[in-house]
Amino acid sequence: MFKEKLAEDLTAALRTGDASRRLVLGMLASVIKNRELEKRSRLAKQGVPETDLQAASELTDDEILEAIASEVKKRKESAASFSSGGRPEMAQKEEEELAILMHYLPEQMSEDQIRKVVQDVVAQIKPQGIQDMGKVIAQVMARVKGRADGKLVSQMVREAL
Repeated sequence: MFKEKLAEDLTAALRTGDASRRLVLGMLASVIKNRELEKRSRLAKQGVPETDLQAASELTDDEILEAIASEVKKRKESAASFSSGGRPEMAQKEEEELAILMHYLPEQMSEDQIRKVVQDVVAQIKPQGIQDMGKVIAQVMARVKGRADGKLVSQMVREAL
């Protein structure tokens, strides 16, 4: 579903001449294709039959969301680096790309919503202390799937523990 939507939007950007959207979506299509090739390679090494390899190597919507989230994170970090390095024009370019990518992620959760999920997971798991932080983060990230920043989740889990 996501892959088709991205392809349609890339075609529309090509038709309208929207160069920045075309570049970002083209880059994202490349990232997805590379991840599919990596997945195909892993599956081939695991002995998946050649006839099943093509279908099995296609990314799921969740895997595509992970790829988009990864690219969003890169853009945020780059924009911050460019801003602190005195390159506002480059920071603005990264932020424009970020805005295009954010369009494809689910609506982000508020801090209060994330905090509630963290509290629910802590109540369910009953961690013994900070040593169980990884278990709590894993459960929280599974529940918020692309709707929350990992850094923010980590910070909230640390506060809760």
